[in-house]
Amino acid sequence: MIKKRTASRSTEVSRYLRKNPKTAAMELLIPDMHGVLKGKRIRKRDFEKVVTDGFFFCAGITLLDALGKTVPGIPYSEADGDPDLPSKLVAGSIAPVPWAKAPTAQAMFRIFDTDGTPFFGDPRTVLENAIKPFKKKNIKIVMATELEFYLLDADTAEPTARAPLVPGTGRPQPGPQVYHPDDLWEIEPFMDDVYAYCDAQNVPADSAISEYAQGQFEINLRHVDDPILACDHAVLLKRAIKAAAKKHGFVACFMAKPFSEDAGNGLHIHMSMYDKNAKNYFSQGRESLAIPPFSARLRHAVGGLLKLMPESTALFAPNMNSFRRLRADMFAPVDTNWGVNHRVVAIRIPAADEKNLRFEHRVAGADANPYLVTAAILAGVDHGIRNKITPPRMIEQGEEITPKLRIPNRWDRALDKFSRSKVLPAYLGDEYCRYFAINRRNECEEFHNEVSTLDYDWYLRSM
Repeated sequence: MIKKRTASRSTEVSRYLRKNPKTAAMELLIPDMHGVLKGKRIRKRDFEKVVTDGFFFCAGITLLDALGKTVPGIPYSEADGDPDLPSKLVAGSIAPVPWAKAPTAQAMFRIFDTDGTPFFGDPRTVLENAIKPFKKKNIKIVMATELEFYLLDADTAEPTARAPLVPGTGRPQPGPQVYHPDDLWEIEPFMDDVYAYCDAQNVPADSAISEYAQGQFEINLRHVDDPILACDHAVLLKRAIKAAAKKHGFVACFMAKPFSEDAGNGLHIHMSMYDKNAKNYFSQGRESLAIPPFSARLRHAVGGLLKLMPESTALFAPNMNSFRRLRADMFAPVDTNWGVNHRVVAIRIPAADEKNLRFEHRVAGADANPYLVTAAILAGVDHGIRNKITPPRMIEQGEEITPKLRIPNRWDRALDKFSRSKVLPAYLGDEYCRYFAINRRNECEEFHNEVSTLDYDWYLRSM
């Protein structure tokens, strides 16, 4: 993991160069609104100045659309001259780039306003705002992410999943073959490199499985007690997976729904909380007969999460493709429901002992920004506990359910609910929520205006 903020940045870079004296360049990285890392590369002669004094960078880089374009109505763009703001490295974030041909380092950085306050458009700032209520109560947040992705063949005309072969033949193996260990053996060199890259960058990559489609996999990250660090791990894991995939002739795909009839890619968040005495915040005052038993605090947290879920969906599903994943027949949540040890619900309470009691938030796609997803989750938890919101009846383990489609399954509808939210701006920042809605609605309109090949396939001959 990225190391705790202890040594000065100057000491940190000196220590790094003593261990890696041939380092010639450093990539400076910041996540944008989409969770995509942007930035620039500097040469070795500039290391000391940059880490000691900081540097100026265009603040609007965090507010661009998915194609990297500026959006009308959003500041720090073409209309106001795309101004720079002061920036500083995130302490403890310097790490090697093991897939680079020449010795190269990387580091995360932050953008600040001219008065020294964190820039509102930085996803870290949004998450920091959502963490504040928990800091006031001395509650420690422990979380980790699970990321699903596809490996695609890199040299095909159309996106094609890298399917395992029927032994002794050249034919693709039919069926999802979920959790089949042989699927991991077939990509062992790729997996070895992913783990090696993560070890080099202190990203705590953990278990891996083959998922519910050909060529689909999941890699989990270990829990840490810093939500911002956990989100750093998620975006850096994506970067490492993409680099390893490229090396081995694949394309790593984190789209929410790359194939219409196969499973989508999710970003699942596991979260628990602990008080100042290191006691699990959700298990104190247990009142449930469920296994694991839980307290009113967990019920109210779930109540808040479900209450805010429709207005938060625009963050969990931030692109047009995101909504192709939210289908009732595809193991993706479509209803504001919850349950113990049940993988079809939106909020799952995994089997665990009292110390490790947690919830799993299963709505977001792998295309979502983990910082914004986590901020929305924390808003729901605090809102629920603060207002003692009672969730609907819990789905029992093994129960068959008929979803009621209360999670918005269309982009326009999700953006409408997000824009009308009175709760989220208080946690994430009113300014950020306003510009997020402008950004995504602009892209939504552009997508709807685009004439696709499907228009011709369906209508050219018949109309």
